[in-house]
Amino acid sequence: MIDPGCFSGRKEPHLTSKILVLPTPDSLPHLTVTTPRTAPQRNCHPSIACTTSPRLSSSTFNSAAMSQQLSSALLRTCARQQLPSTVTRSAAIAAGQQRGVANAGAKFESPFASSEDPTSTLKIPNFKKYTSKSSPTTNKVFSYFVAGTMGLGSAVGAKATVQDFLVNMSASADVLAQAKVEIALGSIPEGKNVIIKWRGKPVFIRHRTGDEIKEASDIDWKTLRDPQPDEDRVQKPEWLVMLGVCTHLGCVPIGEAGDFGGWFCPCHGSHYDISGRIRKGPAPLNLEVPAYQFPDEDTLVIG
Repeated sequence: MIDPGCFSGRKEPHLTSKILVLPTPDSLPHLTVTTPRTAPQRNCHPSIACTTSPRLSSSTFNSAAMSQQLSSALLRTCARQQLPSTVTRSAAIAAGQQRGVANAGAKFESPFASSEDPTSTLKIPNFKKYTSKSSPTTNKVFSYFVAGTMGLGSAVGAKATVQDFLVNMSASADVLAQAKVEIALGSIPEGKNVIIKWRGKPVFIRHRTGDEIKEASDIDWKTLRDPQPDEDRVQKPEWLVMLGVCTHLGCVPIGEAGDFGGWFCPCHGSHYDISGRIRKGPAPLNLEVPAYQFPDEDTLVIG
């Protein structure tokens, strides 16, 4: 028989343990299906109106198929309403009991909390088992040795790198050969000028006479535009060596010309004396004296 609790609204806690007997057309002589006009008060499902009235309606079950479909629908409706609520209620009760047990025995111990004061967070973990067994002095000596060795190796490598870089930047042999010029002084007569090329620039070499040397020394050099005594411009009084480039705009002056018996720049009218000092015109400085030396009495090396 069908569980009467399905139609009375009462929910059985042990629905799965009951044995349900499906109705047949022979066992339902008084079961009628009516369309309710008012809201039913005892239903299992809002879409199905179930009544057990002794009165018969105008239509009854005439076939076994219709009764079988009705029985299956009633069974599914009752099971769908009672089973989920029972399972949900049981699961909620079990979860609540487990939560209560967990809350009662829960405890968190921080690894940084002190044993004397649980609220303190100043405790530092002990890492003694990971530290070295040797003394601190031994460790320092080893560390200093490694650091010093690495520093020394780095310094040696840096020195070699810088040295190779500087060697590559230095002048080649052919350039160094052109950097110096050797002149035989015996071929230059007294009172004459010789012009040679050194590093792409003209060089004036003057074999001065005694009168020219006396004239250059008697001038009051302190009153000149670029004050410089004659002794500071020559190594030997009879030999005057200087670059033949005007200090104004780089023109080449003409020898044995000008108002002072020395050199004259025709570009802008600069006058130099017999010692190559500026005496008149726009040039600001004296003619430049290059580096030179006398290896012997008859040889001059410039550069």
